[in-house]
Amino acid sequence: MRRNASTVVVLPGPAPAEVLTAVARSMNVALIRPKDPVDDDADVLEAAAGALQLAGRSTSAYALVPADPLAAVAASWQAMWDVSRPEGPAGFEQEAAKAMIAWRAGRFELPDYYLVLAAGPEAGDQGPDFYLGPLRSARPHRVAFVAATEPAQQAVGVLQALGSLRHGPWWPGLDEVIEVARTFYPDRLAESAAG
Repeated sequence: MRRNASTVVVLPGPAPAEVLTAVARSMNVALIRPKDPVDDDADVLEAAAGALQLAGRSTSAYALVPADPLAAVAASWQAMWDVSRPEGPAGFEQEAAKAMIAWRAGRFELPDYYLVLAAGPEAGDQGPDFYLGPLRSARPHRVAFVAATEPAQQAVGVLQALGSLRHGPWWPGLDEVIEVARTFYPDRLAESAAG
């Protein structure tokens, strides 16, 4: 468990510039972006890890990082469930191994929270979601969700969500999170919503 002055929150996936600009204007939130543009998955992991390290030194109440060292893991987990590309779990396992190596080497820690934005109305069904599926299953109180799809509403939703993050047990080790992802089936989301 980290001991930072800030609550570090990762905003995974693409976030509209309008949302980031509005959130950055808040006096309680430091927006910590990755320093350099990235070209491949290894660069994404390193850039996100660097942004998380900077966020850990922030003195604002909240440090919001629009980059995730698990982004490639999340994308490959989602791709694993795409029936039009029957590649199986090989891509997921490869990305999970890269993330595990970086995590074990101490290059990053999981943030205090993940805050997921709803996909825009034009995006359609995004299919299985790593953050709302296995990651939230591992620690329900460590993954929050903003349901709004319009950028102005999303910005308000992000600020409201930051002020209402629930306490809960800290993350298990990344190896446990990866194991949850290996055994999590997307249909569980539909079953729990029906129940």
